Amino acid sequence: MTTDADAQLIARIRALTTPLAPLPTAVSPRVDPLIGIRAVLFDVYGTLVISGCGDIGLTATDDLPKAFAEAWRAAELDAGALPKGFDAATALKDKIRADHAASRAAGVDYPEVDIVAIWRRLLADLGIGADASRVRRLALEYELRTNPVWPMPGLAAVLATLAAQGLVLGLVSNAQFYTPLMLEAFLGRPLAAVGLDPDCCVLSYRQAVAKPSTAIYRPALDALQSRHGIAPEAVLYIGNDIRNDVQPAQALGCRTALFAGDARSLRLREDDPLLRRVVPGRVVTELEQLTAELLPAAPG
Repeated sequence: MTTDADAQLIARIRALTTPLAPLPTAVSPRVDPLIGIRAVLFDVYGTLVISGCGDIGLTATDDLPKAFAEAWRAAELDAGALPKGFDAATALKDKIRADHAASRAAGVDYPEVDIVAIWRRLLADLGIGADASRVRRLALEYELRTNPVWPMPGLAAVLATLAAQGLVLGLVSNAQFYTPLMLEAFLGRPLAAVGLDPDCCVLSYRQAVAKPSTAIYRPALDALQSRHGIAPEAVLYIGNDIRNDVQPAQALGCRTALFAGDARSLRLREDDPLLRRVVPGRVVTELEQLTAELLPAAPG
């Protein structure tokens, strides 16, 4: 159920996002039908959603001071409380880097942060008090100004068609608290209402681990097995990155499809010798190919 606080953030997402179009790639699709698929797990940024900088955590603007100043005002925080010349982007990166280092020291292979906790610690270091709603608002406002987003063409229709076919749908994504709110803003309904099983939606900030670690995939695969009796070999994972998406999903026994529909986010990793033998089972250049060709409805 969407809370009033979340509804306000969703309204901000709708107000701050403007249409983006995917940039074509030179990759050819390979979409011969897959047999025996009972569930589909999706990456989000660069797959379901166009990301202006290609992925979460990156920036698509050179004017980070302006983005921070606008986000700070939108969160109704006092600009006079900031030290003169405060560099928010660098301070944020330093906090994230320190958090990652601590997690690695504790044995986490690919650490992830909770961006709200990072912003809260940054404000505390500055001696600035802010309640949870303002910290969330600040994080969201800054993200939307530094990483513009828009749904991939066909997103809502493809999810609806796959759900109507009886496929179990989920997410495994490097993501933050605002990611499901962003999807709800674009789809007009909560994720469960568009066919995404909440137990099969795994977001990195909740796990404190990010892709390409296989650890982030396991909760979704465990839920598919325990709740639906679906084994990994009947799961299709689709994402835009050979290293983050295709390799770990294949290592866990899933079928895979590389989403090569936007040049901003396509990560072929051709210069990585460790990935030269990683070949996706299928290649999709438009989401609609999932329902039109790759996973067509059964006859009758």
